[in-house]
This record gives sequence, C-alpha cells and structure tokens, in this order.
Amino acid sequence: MLDHVGFAVSDFETSKAFYTEALAPLGYGLIMEVSREMTGGEAHAGFGKDKPDFWIGEGTTKVTGVHVAFQAAGRAAVSAFYKAAIAVGGRDNGKPGLRPHYHENYYGAFVFDSDGNNVEAVCHRPEP
Repeated sequence: MLDHVGFAVSDFETSKAFYTEALAPLGYGLIMEVSREMTGGEAHAGFGKDKPDFWIGEGTTKVTGVHVAFQAAGRAAVSAFYKAAIAVGGRDNGKPGLRPHYHENYYGAFVFDSDGNNVEAVCHRPEP
C-alpha cells in the first residue's frame, strides 16, 4: 500500500495553484509546504485529506507521462473536479463519463496538467 506519491513540476507556483483548485472538489487541500530553506534544495507542496499523500516539488527536469487518479465520493465530484481543473488551465483528456471498458460503474474524468501529466478523478460506485 502506498503512503504518498510525488513528482517534480516545471512551474511550481502554477502547478500548486492548479492542484489546489482541481483537487478541492474531491476534498483534497494543500496541507503542507516545505520551503527551499527547510530542504536545502527544492520547495514541495503536499496535498491530501487528513495527511499529505500527494506531493509536487520544484524540479529542473520536466517529467511527463505520469498518471495519477484521485478517488471521488460520487459522480458529481468527478464532474466538479473536471470543471475546476479546466477552469484553472488544465487541458481536456476525457470528459466526465462512464468508462465501461474498465467496469460497469467506472465514472471518470481526465485532464492534463501544465506538464502534460494525466490527472484523473474516478468514482467506482453506481449512482442511485
């Protein structure tokens, strides 16, 4: 089981703003920031619900092609994630909808962040 995951971003402030807004509908918030002075290197920002389990950090190497999926409480939260992510500069990679090729209740939405990483919100439960 994973405790946390993180990756470098090419524009820390832009990415921090993106993830702050895009993850808010999923109940995720910016929980912790670690400054350059504290690390002796790059700054980091940790997002989560109860603890920081998703991290971004300043990086000199642009990493792309990462896929990360955040669990949503319901389909409305998936749609709210997508709307918020697009509003803050995300690029469409799959509008909210069912993805029955994964399973019959797989409801997800996909966006690319400013580094080209594929960010998803997904709900696995059927809606009433």
